[in-house]
Amino acid sequence: MVKIDIVKRLHSAEGDMELKIRASFKKGDFAAFFGESGAGKTTLLRIVAGLQRPDYGRIEAWGEVWFDSEKGIDVPPQKREVGFVFQDYALFPNMSVKENLKYALKKGDDASIVDELIETTGLGALASRYPSTLSGGQRQRVAVARALVRRPKILLLDEPLSALDHSMRSKLQDELAQIHRRFGLTTILVSHDPGEIFRLCNYMYRIERGSVVKEGNPSDVFVRERIGSSFKFAGEVLAIEKCEMVYLLTVAIGTQIVKIMATEKEREGLRVGSRIQIVSKAFHPMIFKIES
Repeated sequence: MVKIDIVKRLHSAEGDMELKIRASFKKGDFAAFFGESGAGKTTLLRIVAGLQRPDYGRIEAWGEVWFDSEKGIDVPPQKREVGFVFQDYALFPNMSVKENLKYALKKGDDASIVDELIETTGLGALASRYPSTLSGGQRQRVAVARALVRRPKILLLDEPLSALDHSMRSKLQDELAQIHRRFGLTTILVSHDPGEIFRLCNYMYRIERGSVVKEGNPSDVFVRERIGSSFKFAGEVLAIEKCEMVYLLTVAIGTQIVKIMATEKEREGLRVGSRIQIVSKAFHPMIFKIES
């Protein structure tokens, strides 16, 4: 169990703000912090990793206290069992892919983990190349692999897919889910993408101005019942459920996630990740698949 209960005063362009977060995660959770830019999400990850210090509070992981302001405990980053994937990947430009991973090894570590991770993340053909020659998706794979070199128990992801296009983002979301399961991680994601959180996470915290305003299963947090007389939106299918004679589609539309009913004919050809257009007139939606 990971327990976070911290307070930190922040200064931003919009004025002073107090980051006050209480959250907990079980082993194997894939959880998220969601909110607008400036809400304090990245600062929170850096505090968990030991890269920033809260003003007061306590952080405990697997029974070990990492931070306790009252007792003067502040475990340094290198002794916390954490892997961190930064938003800009933070790769060393003068090192090859393999050298970037080797740099993360601690003295005396078994170097075979580097080759294992290169194979696991599909980087075998890129091992000798430099970051400047890689695509965004390839750099993301390198960053994730490097974060796993020390076999962390917690993987922290700071909007790692935000700079990628839709198709690459969808593919790498699947890869992150596989890595999370394969290495038995507890993963904490920072994202402002509801669809990404819905696909990857089993629990989430919504943050506004430094405070948790809602938490729970992504479906419960995001889905809202909305009625309108006429609309036309493009969306992405996140889930498909069979409900007696119809199907229930969970769809990301912009920053909203909605559930709509679809007939057998409308459901034909659709899968998770399909782009669709939703047209409603007089409360009767019509659904059309968007061809890639």
